[in-house]
Amino acid sequence: MIKFNKPVNLNGAELLAELNAAEVNVTSLPTIDGNNDLWLDINSADETKAKAIVDAHDGTTIAPDLSAQRQVILDRLGLTAEEAQLLLGGN
Repeated sequence: MIKFNKPVNLNGAELLAELNAAEVNVTSLPTIDGNNDLWLDINSADETKAKAIVDAHDGTTIAPDLSAQRQVILDRLGLTAEEAQLLLGGN
């Protein structure tokens, strides 16, 4: 985990998409600690690249389309969308 200054307008989904576009692999969800610091689980070799992205990040308040992120999670779990819906009690 590497510590960064938390952007004023943080949109976690957008930040993850920006990091992903720059080929910075974040291996777990970002966290904010009690000091308002942002922690990213990334390779130390990507720290400089990630810092530039985090420093430039100005997140929106528009809800992002999370379908791509959901699909990544389903792929990691080896589930289809229909199977996940069944597990969550959906139709």
